[in-house]
Amino acid sequence: MNPLRATIRDPRFRMPLLAAAMLALLAAMWAGLIRLGWGFPPLVHGIGALHGPLMVCGFLGTLISLERAVAIGQRWAYAAPVFCAMGGILLITSLAPYLGALLLTLGSLGMVAIFYVIVRRQPEPFSYTMALGACGWLIGNVLWVVGLPLATVTMWWSVFLVLTIAGERLELSRLLFLSRSTTRLFLGAACLYFGSTLLATIETVLFPEGSWHLGSRVAGLGMLALAAWLLRYDIARRTVRQSGLTRYMAVCLLSGYFWLAIGGVLQIIYAGATAGPYYDAMLHAVFIGFVFSMIFGHMPIILPAVLARAVAYSPLMYAPLLLLNLSLALRLAGDLWLGLGVRQWGGILNAIAILMFLFMTAYGLAAASRTPGTNSLVKKPARESSPAGH
Repeated sequence: MNPLRATIRDPRFRMPLLAAAMLALLAAMWAGLIRLGWGFPPLVHGIGALHGPLMVCGFLGTLISLERAVAIGQRWAYAAPVFCAMGGILLITSLAPYLGALLLTLGSLGMVAIFYVIVRRQPEPFSYTMALGACGWLIGNVLWVVGLPLATVTMWWSVFLVLTIAGERLELSRLLFLSRSTTRLFLGAACLYFGSTLLATIETVLFPEGSWHLGSRVAGLGMLALAAWLLRYDIARRTVRQSGLTRYMAVCLLSGYFWLAIGGVLQIIYAGATAGPYYDAMLHAVFIGFVFSMIFGHMPIILPAVLARAVAYSPLMYAPLLLLNLSLALRLAGDLWLGLGVRQWGGILNAIAILMFLFMTAYGLAAASRTPGTNSLVKKPARESSPAGH
């Protein structure tokens, strides 16, 4: 066997990349709390402005591209998470932030290449949807590097995460033998979301002082349509009736779809906001409510695939999920009605919920290694050779 190929198949090779993703997550949360007005010392000058790039590209970009690289099992694919990890570190250390942005952009280009392979292997609607999400990430990063407003860039980062997750859920919904018309509804919502984000970008470039914000409002409608489809057709509606880890994952997913719908409604109403409390509300309904609910629910799948180690289930895993939902509701109440003080407390409780989740995940890994046969996912990454993976 090729020694390099043997190395990348060793889960220990992936640990530094996972550690870099976790570092980016912690730095992003610290930067977010500084942006909210908490008087914490900045890690580096101007780190508050890097909250979004670190969270989406440094953390989520590294994590998702690493999972995809494991899924397709080709050594070149690991270039994407390596570029993302290096770019995130350069942003955190402020050694060469522009080079960091370029490396993150190369990472997203690598993700597009990965999905090119996936689509060639499995030309199914869910593969095309996730590939469209990867293209959205690349577009957003290119716009970020060339200096477009971060509010426009963030819309594309949202496309990346929403379509990647929604595409995964469409793949699993095949177990329900959905009709062609139902699948077409999903694809129509996904295309509406992607196309209207493109329209919003064109509006920003051609009419920077415009007040119509048509593309942004229609993007909110597309987001709402995807949330409605997922709430209606996702397999989580059935698995929530089961028990243990399966029910926990379903509760995470359904709560995430609820917040995606809230985010869509807020974007329709406040499409013109590019800063301030209304912008904070519509942004974090998606990036915290939807995305982190999905992370909470999918981590017991991702870690066994990436690390070849199981995660033991415990009912205590509901605690960070509950806190995440309650604190986000508090944060949005502060954004929309109650003022900055309430929003600040909602934000710091968001961070505490994520830290609790990380602790529970570490505990689950340790418990599974100590207790063979624990209620957990299998240790072998069963989908490692799958074209799409999970």
